Amino acid sequence: MRNPLSETIVTIKPSGIRKYFDIVSEMNDPDVISLGVGEPDFETPWHIRDEGIYSLEKGRTFYTANAGLLELRKEINRYLNRRFDLSYDPKDGILVTVGGSEAIDIALRAMVDPGDEVIIPQPSYVSYEPCAVLAGAKPVIIELKNENQFRLTAAELEAAITDKTKVLILPFPNNPTGAIMERSDLEEIAKVIERHDIFVLSDEIYAELCYTDRHVSIANIPGMWERTILINGFSKAYAMTGWRLGYACGPKPIIEQMYKIHQFCIMCAPTTSQYAAVDALKNGDADVQMMRDSYNQRRRYLVNAFQEMGLPCFEPFGAFYIFPCVKQFGMTSDEFASKLLREEKLAVVPGNAFGDSGEGFLRISYAYSLENLKRAIARLERFVSRLK
Repeated sequence: MRNPLSETIVTIKPSGIRKYFDIVSEMNDPDVISLGVGEPDFETPWHIRDEGIYSLEKGRTFYTANAGLLELRKEINRYLNRRFDLSYDPKDGILVTVGGSEAIDIALRAMVDPGDEVIIPQPSYVSYEPCAVLAGAKPVIIELKNENQFRLTAAELEAAITDKTKVLILPFPNNPTGAIMERSDLEEIAKVIERHDIFVLSDEIYAELCYTDRHVSIANIPGMWERTILINGFSKAYAMTGWRLGYACGPKPIIEQMYKIHQFCIMCAPTTSQYAAVDALKNGDADVQMMRDSYNQRRRYLVNAFQEMGLPCFEPFGAFYIFPCVKQFGMTSDEFASKLLREEKLAVVPGNAFGDSGEGFLRISYAYSLENLKRAIARLERFVSRLK
């Protein structure tokens, strides 16, 4: 029999995050504490759920327009304008997708040809590199540095660009590090982007989870709006992970081609989720603020806890992750995480699951209650004390 599998897909490794989820699941031990999931511990606010329920009761169970409800696209534009001073045409500048993940996939497929290079700063979300490969592009990795607080510098970007470079993926606020990019950082890399005539896929799914000042999108920087596809969604800010709803915004020529792929592969995002999302954008600001305040309290607790136990860790100012360094113990990230799970029943994700530059670090999510975090830190502190 002929090999039924694509050579490209066979070469792609499974997600390194899933490995630890599967181990925890197989342990089937109620005493295990997991700090590995990048998912809000809050339930979707009731007024958003009510709107989804109401849409079902009214029989709104049919396809929407391929690009999404026009009402939702208008609300997305109002929201982006209100929160981040950005504006897009709801008719042909905004596309509603099945989570931010679909938006990342189809943006790359719409923008690159085989042989084009896509620059991916790492550590970063696990889907970027496989999506680039599946689109036929060559991933070019920039290994971000701890001493730069895992921010992308203009010099690093300049060094990675070749005559085949087409797209830069900009993953900030960052999963797994919690790093952010400030306006001054973005202004410097924008000069490089314009000089080399490349485009940006800016994943801003954690835009509402910034703890210093309001998030700045690279699309705000002069000359960048027309070069940028902005990716966002409802999973993180509104605790709507299971609703599977995201969106992409950008110049009409790029969104039109993304729309074609979406039309053929997906048809439209879930109808019930779209109606719920309209309510989230209209009435959810207070919910977002409440969740952000809670995450910030947990963030400050963890930063102090790591300082006290002697685990080096830069202070993260975005998302809901912290990225402590464990190189002092002479173990790989995998070895440390496996030993921690085995001895203390505490699950975290090795930093190298997010790229080679994450080796020697751990991703710890604080999308958990403060009570659970305190229990987990007690176990980690006991483990670290033994290693010392």
